[in-house]
Amino acid sequence: MKLNPLLLTVIATSMILFDWSPKTALALTGREIMDRVNERETGDRSTSEMEMILIDKKGRKRVRNIQSFVMEKGDDSLSLMFFLSPADVKNTGFLTFDYDASGKDDDQWLYLPALRKTKRIASGDKSGSFMGSDFNYSDMTSPDLDEYEYTLMKETEVRGKPVWQIKAVPKSKAEIEESGYTQSVLFVRQDNYVVVRVVHWVHKKKRLKYMDVKKLEQIEGVWVATEMQMTTKSGKKTLHRTVIRTKNTRFNQDSVNEELFSIRRLEKGA
Repeated sequence: MKLNPLLLTVIATSMILFDWSPKTALALTGREIMDRVNERETGDRSTSEMEMILIDKKGRKRVRNIQSFVMEKGDDSLSLMFFLSPADVKNTGFLTFDYDASGKDDDQWLYLPALRKTKRIASGDKSGSFMGSDFNYSDMTSPDLDEYEYTLMKETEVRGKPVWQIKAVPKSKAEIEESGYTQSVLFVRQDNYVVVRVVHWVHKKKRLKYMDVKKLEQIEGVWVATEMQMTTKSGKKTLHRTVIRTKNTRFNQDSVNEELFSIRRLEKGA
């Protein structure tokens, strides 16, 4: 699977099964570490309940509740999200086809019930804010590893756990425009290959975005980030934050099948 900064971390990040030792770790390059992040086994046919909390610079909060479904189809990942509340976003839906094939653009659609309209998210719009949050549409899919140069910077710790610090730089202007970031620094835990922290340099703006996994739990043998935060800053000033809390994650659900991931189902709402 490919790395997905939101969905593979929040919903179904899991432990790779291989013989690890400090000696083999030191021999790995940044790209090899990212390959192993992608190759780890993840839970399939999952459902989750999510709470998205939007916090402005004055500390004012808006809370949104979401139902999420994820399914693996071969090497691709399908996801569907429905906003359950509040009333102004109820039944808004977001459908994603995250393709594994290098060079193939991912597909995303947003259904707006007030307009009774489904909008396909074009490549040029993927750097925009997802539903007013600090996450971009591009954060909802996996970057193509071949589109980036990865450099292992050093080994350090996050919350007492050894991590690799890896710099990721897009190879093309097109990738910068689509992702919205000129470069990123990722922190990958050495014991389970979960990305637990990311710093993004925002394109065309003097801003940084910080993704931080606050809580990480094992559910049915799968590592799940039950709380994460994305913070947008200008210098030392916090402009906005988004907190996502995940609960009731279940895997191998019979109700999660390929028929669920369609425009027709998207437009029916939750």
